[in-house]
Amino acid sequence: MSDATYLTLEKLTLAYGKTAAVENLDLSIHRGELLALLGPSGCGKTTTMRSIAGLMPVRSGKIVLDGRDITRVSANKREIGLVFQSYALFPHLTVFENVAFGLRLQGMSGAALTEKVEAGLKTVGLSDFAARKTPDLSGGQQQRVALARSLVMQPKVLMLDEPLSNLDARLRLEMRTELQRVQKESGVTMIFVTHDQVEALALADRIVVMRNGAIEQIGTPEEIYNQPASSFVADFVGFENITAVKDGMLVGPAGEVKASGPLPQAAGLAWRPRSIPLGSGPYKGTVRGVSYAGSSREYVLETPLGPVKAEVDAALPAYALGTELAFDLPPEAAAPLQKMD
Repeated sequence: MSDATYLTLEKLTLAYGKTAAVENLDLSIHRGELLALLGPSGCGKTTTMRSIAGLMPVRSGKIVLDGRDITRVSANKREIGLVFQSYALFPHLTVFENVAFGLRLQGMSGAALTEKVEAGLKTVGLSDFAARKTPDLSGGQQQRVALARSLVMQPKVLMLDEPLSNLDARLRLEMRTELQRVQKESGVTMIFVTHDQVEALALADRIVVMRNGAIEQIGTPEEIYNQPASSFVADFVGFENITAVKDGMLVGPAGEVKASGPLPQAAGLAWRPRSIPLGSGPYKGTVRGVSYAGSSREYVLETPLGPVKAEVDAALPAYALGTELAFDLPPEAAAPLQKMD
């Protein structure tokens, strides 16, 4: 991945009628980067993707790609590839013809077209499937056809909309690896839209977390996972215990509670369930839920700070519902949050 800015969104505002879906968004994307737009439904991530591709008109702001202002350029002249969630393949055509479709529209034919398509199929590992019809392929194979069809057009940016959502769990794991391989080998700048934080963490060089049409946080997967900036991001990436901080005290529904150690300067603290020690500590809670998860057991405690979720080794003795337990919320194990909702 290059450090050079390749695609820039400047004060981008997008709207449906009078309702702004994205407002004054600034984002710089590097050449050769694999970037994830992550967030819940309605946060503006797909709208942003559609505007980059030229499928969504821009109310105000600017989109610059490789030094060229493409804000008002038509979609077919932006040199941007799209892989849709549905793959949008032609069922009556062979794999070869699906991949060749865009090239034929550009006037390519003969040996040049064959060479290009075969190279594209080789890139995604489908050289032996050229003669098959797409309905005869698995979901993962269909996705690779869609990927090859976009790649042979040599786009400056390749965009994928929820690329793994139609696949089962095993295929999702396989396709994560495949997408990373293809992206790194081709060097194409890739942006994918997802609501799945595990998918974004596993694939992306950087993650843009979006909320209500704005960017909540940008960072590497490690930064997003370990250093969430707000309670929204913390909750989205699996911090299930989030507490406000006020005047050196933890704040819960029942009021303020003294912390078990010195607190950092922060608006709030967030703990993952596995960071909560059970069986010892200054706090008391009552077991209201127990879930067996194979290697671990998860507990939900009713406490003065609200529900607290803890995860412990399944080999440890189990606690029954209604058991009163000591527990701790060690400040040193928490992620400090800059902003609380």
